[in-house]
This record gives sequence, structure tokens and C-alpha cells, in this order.
Amino acid sequence: MAVSISNIIPAMTAEASQTTQYTSTGVQTIIDKFTATNYSGTAATISVNLITAAGSASNDNLIVKTKTLQASETYTFPELVGHVLPNNGFISTIAGTASAINIRASGRLVS
Repeated sequence: MAVSISNIIPAMTAEASQTTQYTSTGVQTIIDKFTATNYSGTAATISVNLITAAGSASNDNLIVKTKTLQASETYTFPELVGHVLPNNGFISTIAGTASAINIRASGRLVS
């Protein structure tokens, strides 16, 4: 078994539509850190789904629902740390406001 550390979601702005941000291709992925920062001047929300290979974003795999980040707030999502994505599992997000929240995630890839 090989384990490598990876920046699984490079820093980027979360979209205001449900969007796959990372797919665990050919490995299992352990989420070690997931950070979101509201860089806008008003409160904004973000939701995060962790989905198995056979699924799609729904209430069944919603881990964080409409987490409100105040202006300039950063949140590290302890709810996501330690979760394991199977091969072809993925992380999907939706921001309540476009151009307001930056996200970034790191983890371990196990093959």
C-alpha cells in the first residue's frame, strides 16, 4: 500500500452551482484539511457533499449544509476531516453566492 500527500483541491473560488471539485481516481482519498474563506464584504454560504462512485449530490450525502461564513471569515470544516472517499468518489460544493468563497483541500491518497 502506497500513501502520498496531495493538494486535492488547489485554491479556487467555489461556484454558485453544484460542482465536482475533486474525484478520487484510482485511489482512496483521506481528507485531512478543507478550508473555505469568504473574501467578500458580506456573509455567504457554502454546502459540501461527499459522494460515492455510484451517486450524485443529494441530501443523502450532504455533509455540511449552507454553512454561513461572515465577511472575511475562514472555516476549516472539522466535519470533513478523516472522511475517506473510495475510488471514483468525489467532493462536490455549491456556494450561495458566486465570487465570494475560496476553497482548498489537502489529503492522503492511498493506492
